[in-house]
Amino acid sequence: MRWTRKTRGAVARHRRRTGALALATVLAIGVPAAPGWSAVAGLDDAARLTGRSFGTALQSARLGDPTYVGLVEREFGSVTPENELTLDALQPVRGRFTFDAGDRAVDWARARGTQVRGRTLLWHAGQPGWLAGLAGSALREAMLEHVTRVVEHYRGEVHSWDVVSEAFVDGTGARRASNFQRTGDDWIEAAFRAARAADPGARLCYNDYHTDDLRHAKTQAVLAMVADLRARGVPIDCVGLESHFGPHTPVPEDYRATLEAFTALGVEVQITELDVEGSGDVQAADYARVVSACLAVQRCTGITVWGVRDVDSWRPGGTPLLFDRAGAPKPAYHAVLAVLTAGVPPDPTPAPCPGPGPSRGSRGTGARPR
Repeated sequence: MRWTRKTRGAVARHRRRTGALALATVLAIGVPAAPGWSAVAGLDDAARLTGRSFGTALQSARLGDPTYVGLVEREFGSVTPENELTLDALQPVRGRFTFDAGDRAVDWARARGTQVRGRTLLWHAGQPGWLAGLAGSALREAMLEHVTRVVEHYRGEVHSWDVVSEAFVDGTGARRASNFQRTGDDWIEAAFRAARAADPGARLCYNDYHTDDLRHAKTQAVLAMVADLRARGVPIDCVGLESHFGPHTPVPEDYRATLEAFTALGVEVQITELDVEGSGDVQAADYARVVSACLAVQRCTGITVWGVRDVDSWRPGGTPLLFDRAGAPKPAYHAVLAVLTAGVPPDPTPAPCPGPGPSRGSRGTGARPR
């Protein structure tokens, strides 16, 4: 069938009618089949039919593992190098940039037409010792130089950057008393402006955890910051929600409302580090709730699970991912696929995923400075 704007509108209306039923089915029986979708190769293929991407954290050290590589290639159309692009990895010595590991991850992804998210330019953690010894104007200069050099290096190759991560504390929602914060309240604004100057085509995001519940002070503080930045013309394009869930941090009832609150400010939302501790139908239902909420919000443009198999997770004891340690799909995987495909007719020509980055099967034209 021809995948036209009219067709996409009809699909969207049908999805709204059937999505609630599909989710109810997922919650009731955990692992429904997705009839008519045998041609869908993986999660990202299904997500792109909704205009979204579906990605994973990438560990370049595991690229020699054929099971790991096979899952990434089949299921995910976007990757976030897990630690290869952090400040301590890229500039362990001041002024000496070590791009080798980052380049391997980015080149591997782009050779396969896979989008790359960049994590993270400025973060209170993951800092080399030399940076911790700076203060004031010297720290501000080094901070912005790092942003500029890294974003310029990957210009045209990274479609979204987490420019700043985790600048607020839980509870009160106050600014974290980091070394960056001590250079002045405008440090976040300065970082976003430097990133935009270095790559005008990249999507620039603020990223944080425990911002999933609209009622929490931290969520409200980030909303207020984004509103202020947008009102003053600061180039912020999206907000990333890390969304780490489990028995002690359940998916909030107002999760969709949180996504809607951010998009109402004129930014996209991306679910950037999703995982859910648990197993079986309970875990499957939580994953389904999150994915369903994203599909219900037009400007929720991408979902990234924080790892491939349970054994690859940063908290492997909680078995929080979509594939078990052997690489077999879990009930959560089938629940996510069911929600992604609910209400979409089989075998349409995929609609393009929004955003400036290269889609799966294509490559950008940006040349990396050397």
